[in-house]
Amino acid sequence: MKKQILFVLIPFLLLSGCASNNLSLRHDVALSFDSERIAYDVVGKGKTALIFIHGWSCDGRYWQKQIPVFANEYQVITVDLAGHGHSSLDRSEFSMLSFANDVKAIIEKENIDRAILIGHSMGGGVIAEAARLMPEKVVGIVGVDTLQNVAERTPQSVIDEMTKSFEADFKSAAQNFVSPMFPEGSDQQLVNWVKEDMSSAPKEIALSAFRNYMGQYVTGEAAIVFKNITVPVVSINARLWPTAPEENRKHIKNYQLFYIEETGHFPMLEKPDEFNILLKKALSSIELNE
Repeated sequence: MKKQILFVLIPFLLLSGCASNNLSLRHDVALSFDSERIAYDVVGKGKTALIFIHGWSCDGRYWQKQIPVFANEYQVITVDLAGHGHSSLDRSEFSMLSFANDVKAIIEKENIDRAILIGHSMGGGVIAEAARLMPEKVVGIVGVDTLQNVAERTPQSVIDEMTKSFEADFKSAAQNFVSPMFPEGSDQQLVNWVKEDMSSAPKEIALSAFRNYMGQYVTGEAAIVFKNITVPVVSINARLWPTAPEENRKHIKNYQLFYIEETGHFPMLEKPDEFNILLKKALSSIELNE
């Protein structure tokens, strides 16, 4: 699956980086509610677990620049949701709730009592569902370039039109979809990496996840999911797409927005140092608002 030489090297680079800080990386698997095997990595220890959830057609490697920074203070877990990365892909429908149950399976296996969930893009929908699913375990959530306006409604016809190109030629459509997510002047090697990686996702799984994620903005579920969520919710968003904090606050009880400047849709990879500073700020805010 979609692994090139550079990506094969990444776990070893992470291991060597962690070793220098006397930290070790553990690979593990949890069984989700439907017996899907959910691969994840664990680094570090702490009373709070940071669980990093990737976006659409991505995987846990997209958090490579965060692991060594946060594993000294927290238990850091990066997840491959079902149908992504090294996890199994036999699920019939890839919904936000099914992905949230993947996170739940890991939390239960690791006996985690206190978790902060960090989700990128589609992962924002996943962490919202997971917070609703596990109110006694999740103490805060951080969305990364996501949750721009949970009240926004999108006609089903728009979703149907968007998926036509993916159905016709997934690889080309996915690459064309990703390209505008980076601002002019971006690191071309990074752009090519993300384009090749995401466009190599299994087509039917990607389409199922895409329809389910975007479908939340058809039904209004993107806002409804927050009805009973009382933990702090923080967004770290780029300015690529407008964020509507006041609209979000009508539906999210405890919402805070931080902007990261001059990045596209993947700030944790594009400007990791600036992103990590903002993530530390978000984590501190969650701790103070508990």
